[in-house]
Amino acid sequence: MSLKPRPAVFLDRDGTINEQMGYINHISRFHLLPEAASAIKLLNDHDIPVVVVSNQSGLARGYFPKELVDTVHDKMNNLLAEQGAQVDGIYICPHHPEAKEEKYRQECNCRKPKTGMLQQAAEDLNLDPARSFLVGDRWSDIKCAAQAGCTPVLVLTGYGKGDYEYISPGQEIQPDFVGENLLEAAEWIIRQIVKKP
Repeated sequence: MSLKPRPAVFLDRDGTINEQMGYINHISRFHLLPEAASAIKLLNDHDIPVVVVSNQSGLARGYFPKELVDTVHDKMNNLLAEQGAQVDGIYICPHHPEAKEEKYRQECNCRKPKTGMLQQAAEDLNLDPARSFLVGDRWSDIKCAAQAGCTPVLVLTGYGKGDYEYISPGQEIQPDFVGENLLEAAEWIIRQIVKKP
């Protein structure tokens, strides 16, 4: 008998977990946001899977190698572990239609707002997107959540304040919750999951 798929929290990376720097083209540019580890630990403590889903078009554009992406994620995992937090999976989209490297030059199904990363994670980790949440700082995250059947959550870190003020009014799809940061979003998400187990 297979286990019932679980609700999860999908997290955008840049601007949600770490400071938005444009492209993280050097390890020195990666800095966790102050509340990020506490937020992820809170989700861990409630046994809610946490999965990072990140567009990495800088890789496609040749701004940095794949090795740097791996190094950044090693640093992220180590910084989270120092505070007792962990993520259950990391999925990236390395594609872009104008990629410098041919292997990355494609119209893929994984670049947010498309849903391929979430679908792959759901398959790999036995997750239920319809009972899950996607937290991000861009409207592409909100659209991705809606298309995947997840509950969309916007944080006002990274590009969030600008997207909320200038892009939100013209959009049909709106977030179910807007949080100052990832910790506020995580606290709200836990309340929703407790209400609807």
